[in-house]
Amino acid sequence: MTQHVTTDIAILGAGVVGLAIAEALTAEGREVVLVDPSQPGMGASFGNAGTIADYAVMPVGSPDVLRNLPSLLLNKNSPLAIRRAALPALMPWLARFAMQSLPGPTRRNVAAIAALVADACPSWQALADRIGGAAIMQHKGCLYLYETTAGFKAAEADMAFRRTQGITVELISPEVLAGMEPGLPAVEGGAAFFPKAVFLSDPGLMVHTLAAHVCKRADFVQAEARSISRQFDGIVVEGPDLRLRARKVIIAAGAHSKGLAMQAGDRVPLETERGYHVEWDMASPRLTRPVCPTARGFYLCPMTGRLRVAGTVELGGLTAPASPHRIKKLVEGARAIFPDLGKPDREWMGFRPSMPDSVPVIGPSGAGPEIIHAYGHGHIGLTLAPITARLVAALIAGREPELDLTPYRPGRF
Repeated sequence: MTQHVTTDIAILGAGVVGLAIAEALTAEGREVVLVDPSQPGMGASFGNAGTIADYAVMPVGSPDVLRNLPSLLLNKNSPLAIRRAALPALMPWLARFAMQSLPGPTRRNVAAIAALVADACPSWQALADRIGGAAIMQHKGCLYLYETTAGFKAAEADMAFRRTQGITVELISPEVLAGMEPGLPAVEGGAAFFPKAVFLSDPGLMVHTLAAHVCKRADFVQAEARSISRQFDGIVVEGPDLRLRARKVIIAAGAHSKGLAMQAGDRVPLETERGYHVEWDMASPRLTRPVCPTARGFYLCPMTGRLRVAGTVELGGLTAPASPHRIKKLVEGARAIFPDLGKPDREWMGFRPSMPDSVPVIGPSGAGPEIIHAYGHGHIGLTLAPITARLVAALIAGREPELDLTPYRPGRF
């Protein structure tokens, strides 16, 4: 039976970004309905590395990546890889990605991302306090691990540049690293320590807590939104067994946002990164904070009752099955750090919404401000959920947003 719903504001997508927007809007007394085909907080909002990454100012594309792009994309063992069957369809996106990896665009993209992450950690702390999730927050920072002296030396320029963007980071020796994380094997390089980063010991629990809080004030409709149309008396959203009418619609459907954006009147070059994780159950954590072995492209995450190994980038769309090879490479990488790990207790794949410039899409539709875009956060959707929520809430209220939204507008390409 078709559900007929009328509301002031409809949010399409109930991941962490959509939920954070709903939390901000309902706090201002707005009538909100969330629409998602899955239960709130699933997908990438559940399966991520759990890190509020205030240091993550670097886009995926950069001059260094551009120089090595063919070998990276076509090497199935690369941290940045592509499903070859998807290559023809991805060519327009890859062309834009290459352009955004040039020095000038990279600098602009870094500045745009840095502005968004600047207060990510205090923003998350405030959100966690409001929803009763403060106990899930761990304030022990995050480590980038360099297994070789050459890798550590090469990191000096990277960290110096991040400091120009307001990032607090300290390069530490192997001896200091061993004192901080005695469970790690000895390395000859060292590490970069980001002391302000915050870790969620269970991101799934945090998003579940956020959803429970939001659903006390907002309605949730479990349905798939397939079409958006502007009509004289509002916006109509339709899908199987759904007809919803709203005054304002916010597209926050993550990797599933591209088609909805096009129907809203905006051609947005959004593509899908397939993210993976594997987990080993363990009573005692081997680490006290997340650690990223940078050469391997994943995070070791000491979550409640388990070690999660999450990461790598695979461009491959929404329909293909999970890659056993990508799972295998995560397991092999984890065992290179912890050789005694046995068979993983579980594995997972989810979808990240990826823009060619690694900059999210936040702002009103070019065809009219009654539809607002809020997706494309790539690897840092968890990190950027609270600031995205504040920016969208300002647009809904007619206030001047705290940031200039020009770098994030849907029509920037």
